[in-house]
Amino acid sequence: MNKELQLLLLPEKKEVPLVKQVILNKDKFIQILNKILHINDLVDITKEIAVLRDIIGDYKKDNIGILNITNDGNTVVLRQDVLISELTKIIEAQTIERAKYYIKRLKEGVEKVKTTKINDINLLRWKEYDEIITDSLWILKKRDSSGAHLGWYWGNFIPQIPHQMMLRYTKKDEWVLDPFVGSGTTLIECRRLGRNGIGIELNPEVAEKAKRLVEKEENKYQVITEIIVGDSRTIGMKQILDKHKINKVQLLIMHPPYHDIIKFSKDPRDLSNARNLGKFLKMFNEVLQNTIPFLEKDRYFVLVIGDKYSKGEWIPLGFYCMQEVLNTKEFILKSIIVKNFEETRGKRNQKELWRYRALVGGFYVFKHEYIMVFKKK
Repeated sequence: MNKELQLLLLPEKKEVPLVKQVILNKDKFIQILNKILHINDLVDITKEIAVLRDIIGDYKKDNIGILNITNDGNTVVLRQDVLISELTKIIEAQTIERAKYYIKRLKEGVEKVKTTKINDINLLRWKEYDEIITDSLWILKKRDSSGAHLGWYWGNFIPQIPHQMMLRYTKKDEWVLDPFVGSGTTLIECRRLGRNGIGIELNPEVAEKAKRLVEKEENKYQVITEIIVGDSRTIGMKQILDKHKINKVQLLIMHPPYHDIIKFSKDPRDLSNARNLGKFLKMFNEVLQNTIPFLEKDRYFVLVIGDKYSKGEWIPLGFYCMQEVLNTKEFILKSIIVKNFEETRGKRNQKELWRYRALVGGFYVFKHEYIMVFKKK
C-alpha cells in the first residue's frame, strides 16, 4: 500500500485559503481504510496510518495541498488539519479496538452526511465547524466590515450575530424575517449564506439606503432579499409571505430599539419614541403578536437587546423583553448569550468621560448586550 500512497500527490494550486483542504477520491480512500480495518496487528495499523498522515500533511505552508487518490470517481473535500488530527488519534490509540473505532468513525464521516432539521451542519464532521460559536460569552474585537457591511446606522448590530444565528438555525434557501431591519445587516448576511430574507423598516429613508447597500452584496446563491417599508406592529405579514408563495419563515430575528437610548425618528409608531417603559413593552408585544404566527413550529427566534439607565437606575430592559416573549406561551428559552461591545457610536472616543461618570454616579459602564434564543413550541 505504501507505494500506492506515494503516487497520490498532484501539483499544488497557487491559491492561499484561510484553511487548507485536501481533495480525496472518496471511493479509493474508503478502500484504503477498509484494507487497514482488516489488519489485526496494532503496530501494522499504526504504520499504515502514519504513512497516510505523512502524505496528507506533506504540503508547503502557503499552498493548498491536493490529495486526489485517482482521477476518476467521487471526491470529498476535507479540512487538512482535522483529517491529520483524526489520523493522529488512530496512531495514538492504545488498543486495536480503539484504533479501529477511530478508523470506522473517520470512514463514516467521509461516506455519510448527518444533519438536523434546522441547519446544514454535518454532525459527522462537526470538528470542521470551528467558525461556529457555541459558548454563551462572545468577546468580539470588532464588527465585520467586509463586503457591503457599513457601520453607518445608529444602533445597528454587528453582522456576526445574524451570521452565527443563520448557520445554527437555518438551512440554505430557507426564509429569515427581520422586523427591525434597519441598515440591512441581516439581509446582507442572507445573501452571503444563501438564505432568503424579508426585512421591515419603519423609516423610508433608512429603508431606501439599506436597499442600495444590500444590492451591493453579491447574490451568488440567487436568493430573495426584500426590504419593505412599514410598521412591524400592524403590517400585513400574510400578504407579504403570500407574495413569495410561503406560509412560514424558519428564523425570526429582532434587534429593536433599546427604548429611548437612541431616537431613530420622530414617528410616534417608532418604539424609540415610546413615552415610558410600559408603552415600549406594549409596542414590542404588538410586534411579537404580528410576527410570531408566521414562524414555523420548532424553529428559532433570536432577540438582540440590551439594558439601559434611567435617572441613575439600571433598567433590565433585556429581561423585560424576554419576559414579554415568554408570556406569549409560544416559546421556550434556549440560551442567553452575553456579547461584549467596546465602543458604540454614542460613546466613541469618550471612554475617559464615561469612566468619570461611572465613578461619580456609582454605576458600571455598559459593555454588553444580550442575544436571547427562543424555540417555538
